[in-house]
Amino acid sequence: MLQPIAVDPNSNLGALTDALADAQSIAIGFTQRTDDGEGKKVEFNFPAHGALIAKLEKIFEIDLRDELAFFSATGKTGEIFEVPVASDEFTADRILLIGLGDETNLAIRQAGAALGRKGRGKAVTIAALCVSNYSQLKLFAISVQLGAYIWTQKTGPAQEIPLFLFATDNPEVIEAASVIANAMTQTRDLIHTPANIKTPLWLADEAVKIASETGLEVKVLSGKDLAEFGGLRAVGNSSPKPGPRFVEIAYHPRGKKKSSGILPHVVIVGKGITYDTGGVSLKRPWEIMAPMKSDMAGAAAALGAISALPYFQPQVRVTVLMMLAENALSGTSQRPSDVITQYGGKTVEVLDTDAEGRLVLADGLAYAVKNLEPDYLIDIATLTGAATLGLGRQYGAMYTRNQKVAKSFTDAGERSGDRVWHMPLVDDYQAALESPIADLSHVTGKKKFSAGSVTAALFLEHFVADHTWVHFDIAGVGRSESDSGENPKGGTGFGVRLLIEWLTSLS
Repeated sequence: MLQPIAVDPNSNLGALTDALADAQSIAIGFTQRTDDGEGKKVEFNFPAHGALIAKLEKIFEIDLRDELAFFSATGKTGEIFEVPVASDEFTADRILLIGLGDETNLAIRQAGAALGRKGRGKAVTIAALCVSNYSQLKLFAISVQLGAYIWTQKTGPAQEIPLFLFATDNPEVIEAASVIANAMTQTRDLIHTPANIKTPLWLADEAVKIASETGLEVKVLSGKDLAEFGGLRAVGNSSPKPGPRFVEIAYHPRGKKKSSGILPHVVIVGKGITYDTGGVSLKRPWEIMAPMKSDMAGAAAALGAISALPYFQPQVRVTVLMMLAENALSGTSQRPSDVITQYGGKTVEVLDTDAEGRLVLADGLAYAVKNLEPDYLIDIATLTGAATLGLGRQYGAMYTRNQKVAKSFTDAGERSGDRVWHMPLVDDYQAALESPIADLSHVTGKKKFSAGSVTAALFLEHFVADHTWVHFDIAGVGRSESDSGENPKGGTGFGVRLLIEWLTSLS
């Protein structure tokens, strides 16, 4: 879907115009600036590939600035104007003029998504001459593919897929963008797959397939091998056929497996609830249950991120733990008032079976502490509605006591587009997790504690020992309620860009 057009800065423009000849549309980015003088003069600029654009104007016998003035263009990010053109030298019958706004990273991503939506569902080739700065070109190209994303199980002709060409003298930028965009597309596909197909077994099989295709190590545990995973079994045994799965995927830099012990080790635990009814604490009203096929978005994001690492080859070790289960209502469901034993031995009083995500994550975190010696321990989950209430759908909630790591993730989020907000671990709320009959309660029954995302994070912290730990609650950003911008309605793939950006920054 994304393909570079190699530009040699030392050659003439003839070869490049030849490369554009078969595109049905040519997209050109523009900005607008208004002179503050009395004349209020409006200026339109084309930030990328100015010489080539000037040549195209000559070939098509058109003045693009005049066209923008005719349309009363504002330069607002994502606004698009179509200009009909014709030439014997080109297939293109239109030029798409795309507003780049103030050219911030956010504006560039919004413009890219708008271009992607322009080609969505069409077998068209669109050449883009919008951005030349390498870092912003990568952001733009990723957003183009995200904007063009469609998931459907409709019968009939195969879904048409657009091809986007990007002029650059550094083709590796588009290759990297394609790897990240494909990882996000794969993640979205997993999230959108209906739960009657996407059982824990199916998702584990998909993880094995993806790991095998990308050269990653993988193992899957099920049945009796999960005897110590009290949280995963308590949730997953509500749907005993096929039952829960534990998937462990490992990445080592190429040629470094034997010496990988000296490299930083990052363990990422992903919540993978393939469908969440709430269990005995049934979700209501029923409308809030319909999107719950996306409750495995954290595990899918972790899988998507690690699948891209063999391309980027960061000098770190990474292990992903996918905690896969269905939270069903059945005769084998756990009950409010049950006491379970998590991996590692802590006992937990279950008060609300709809707070199942933290139970499966706790097993994964405790497993990592006991067996994997992580330098960084991360978990990612669509965990609480409280995170959505607090931050909306623009930022993921991030909890950690390490300020340096928090800043590194905040910066990675701003660079990549998966933005996170550092939230407080309020120790005054520790009392909310006290239980009269177990080591912990996993939720609070005390009315004076209302910060549900905070108490969930504090619960998880009990399972990380003294490791550097970061918790991401992506309930708000992991799924979109509308089909707009980069996101379709449904799974967004949030976390893939963030994790890739952060992991590659470690080396």
